[in-house]
Parts: sequence; structure tokens; C-alpha cells
Amino acid sequence: MKKANIILHIISLVAIVVLFVMFLGQKNCNTANIETTSTEQTVAANNSIVYIQLDTLINQYDMYNDLKTEFEGKLASVENELTKKGRALENDYQSFNEKMSKGLLTRSQAEAQGNELQARQQELALLSQEKQMQLAEEESVMINQVMNAIQSYIKEYNKIHNHSLILTTTVATNNVIDGDSSLNITNDIIKGLNQEYVKNRNRK
Repeated sequence: MKKANIILHIISLVAIVVLFVMFLGQKNCNTANIETTSTEQTVAANNSIVYIQLDTLINQYDMYNDLKTEFEGKLASVENELTKKGRALENDYQSFNEKMSKGLLTRSQAEAQGNELQARQQELALLSQEKQMQLAEEESVMINQVMNAIQSYIKEYNKIHNHSLILTTTVATNNVIDGDSSLNITNDIIKGLNQEYVKNRNRK
């Protein structure tokens, strides 16, 4: 499992799921939890069609980076565990083969040890498969957490800013070839997301 796939999964899923929002005439609904953010760039006017650069958003989102660090720690731990067990099994196989070649085992001993090694090999294969499934599930949950946080924030954000349409683009898809920089709300979203994440994290 490559660590780089995490961000690619998130970007793909966020782009597919409805990340654009159409909330006209809802300025006064549930806006208390969203702080007005300001950036050096000119903020797009109401009813504009704006866009977000997902690559930048994901890479600079503190929640994603914290969860990714935690996940990579678990991944490294699993890799170390499986590597140790695999090397131990390999060493025992080599020892077994040496004894066999030197005639140091009876037929019954050779059969018993051979069966034990095969059983350990099967157990290791099952453990590896189990760990991979577990990590895949945890990665999926992590992706969903990040997606949910982004989508929820953008919906609340748009109740204040009232944009007609919010699009997403990435370096790979390049949906937005050119446009007014004031329509790029990426920095505004990043700032608000990180403020909200820090606030919620400190409450725990």
C-alpha cells in the first residue's frame, strides 16, 4: 500500500461526490459556527461561480495531515511485525533444509517439522491478508472523515458567501484552465477548515 495513494483517493472521491453547493437565499441559516475568514486575495462576490484547488486544500488541511501521520504509524508497525515474522519463518526453513540435507532428522521428525513450517506459512499469509483488510478499512474511514469535514464546512461556508456554484480542480484534472484569481477560494477554505479543526480538537 503506497502512502501517496491516500491523497489521491481523497481527491478522487471528493471530486466525484457533490462538492459544489447551490444555496441561494440562505444567509441566515446556521451561520453561528462558521467564522468569517479573510485572505490577502480579493474575495469573490455573492452569486459567483468559484473553485477550489483540491491538491492544495488536502495537503494543507491539518486534519488530513494528523490522520495521515497516525495512519502511517500504524502501517509501519504492521510492516515491521510482518517482516519479523517472515524473516523468522525463512530462517527456520533454512535450518530445516540444512538438517534434512545432512540427514539429521528422522522421517517422522522431518514430517512433523515440515507440517509445522507449512502451518506457520499459512498463518502468516492469513495474518498479512487480515492486516491489509484492517488497514484498508481504517484508510477508508479516514478518507470519509476528511471528506465529511470538508463538505460540511463548505456547505456552511456557502450559507454566508452565497456562491451559485463551487467547483473543484486538481493538477491532474485541470478543470479550471484559467480564471480570475478572486474566484479561487482555496485559501479561504483552508484557513476556515483549520480554524474549525483546531477549535474542535481543543475541546476534546
